[in-house]
Amino acid sequence: MKPPAGHGLLTGKVAVVTAAAGTGIGSATAERCLLEGAAVVVSDWHQRRLAETVERLAAEHGEQVTGIPCDVTDESQVQALFTGAAVHFGRIDVVVNNAGLGGTASVLEMTDEQWQRVLDVTLNGTFRCTRAALRLMVEQGGGGAIVNNASVIGWRAQAGQAHYAAAKAGVMAFTRCTALDVAQHGIRVNAVAPSLAAHPFLAKVTSDELLTELAGREAFGRAAQPWEVATVMVFLASDYATYLTGEVLSVSSQHP
Repeated sequence: MKPPAGHGLLTGKVAVVTAAAGTGIGSATAERCLLEGAAVVVSDWHQRRLAETVERLAAEHGEQVTGIPCDVTDESQVQALFTGAAVHFGRIDVVVNNAGLGGTASVLEMTDEQWQRVLDVTLNGTFRCTRAALRLMVEQGGGGAIVNNASVIGWRAQAGQAHYAAAKAGVMAFTRCTALDVAQHGIRVNAVAPSLAAHPFLAKVTSDELLTELAGREAFGRAAQPWEVATVMVFLASDYATYLTGEVLSVSSQHP
């Protein structure tokens, strides 16, 4: 399977994608936004991987892409990201909040630090970036789209994932409520809920047995490719979804 060709769904728009370095959903989404005609600000806390990703994307898309490092747990860096993006490209139209942190630990052994770290990156980071982006969008006169990366684990149970599941369920609830807060400004806020997206880093931190089990839960019997999640994110960001807000779309056969 190969990604579909671009169809100009984001032509003329400026997109910011967090946690977009490397080979996962974030970088696939940044690339899909570029293929659909957007100018893209790629962000990540890992500066070396960020530089490599920007270099790779710029080789094909030139000045349509730039990079700004950001740790989403640091409010000053979040502000610098969105201010810098608006200055560089003149405005912001689309934000994809992809930053998240997982881990495996039973609640019996989980430390406060483990719990707080996962929630700070995954839930609080989504809040910080959304707030900064929305304020800019309102100042611009309204309009725009936020797409948050949730997870089917926000709906279903998995041992050792209490912190991550709580954070992703929080992203879902945050998405629904924020959508109502900004509907009057013509701004849409939605989320996707992937299950398993195959990329090299995931294979390094997850056992083959668990990956096989999770893939077996899916209707297609396999993990999604990162671009298959990215295309849904771009749909939600595009003018094909102008009457969708406060929704969580499952990019998986697992949903309530």
